[in-house]
Amino acid sequence: MPIVELRFAALPGHVRTARLIAAAISRRSGVPDEILDEVKLAVGEACARAVSVNRRSDPQAPVIVRVNDDDDVFEISVSDRGPEDRGTPPVHHDGQVPSPALIGIDCAQVSKDQAGDEISDETSLVAPAGLGLALIEGLVDDVTITAWPDTRGTVVTMRWPIHKKADKPISAI
Repeated sequence: MPIVELRFAALPGHVRTARLIAAAISRRSGVPDEILDEVKLAVGEACARAVSVNRRSDPQAPVIVRVNDDDDVFEISVSDRGPEDRGTPPVHHDGQVPSPALIGIDCAQVSKDQAGDEISDETSLVAPAGLGLALIEGLVDDVTITAWPDTRGTVVTMRWPIHKKADKPISAI
């Protein structure tokens, strides 16, 4: 299958659509059924993180999701246009991401408006970007987090093994 690329505005409502598209393509590509929930959760978390980063740093920039199933590997990358080090947690020498408390993330952090005032609406509480990356690291065995080459932004690339099957339609979402 050729690479599928999805670009969408940094709006939270588009995260579900990206997750459903990724799930449909992963089924068609031969990702084992027992890890489909993992794929959906990881893609949803990566997209939600990218939406949050773009909304803060460059609201007009799209979130970019690329799906590829070459070489018996199903690969999804999610790209944002935030500062390159934003939300990238430090990684231990053994490749493990430490818990949020160990990297100084305040899980009770509240959102602020453009004037810097706290937003009191409880629904606007936002988890720090590093927390989403730590969750993705825990879900996906093969994940890389890199900076965009020659520009700003982060690319989260996740890979899962696939078992090639005969092509079937994407109708089952």
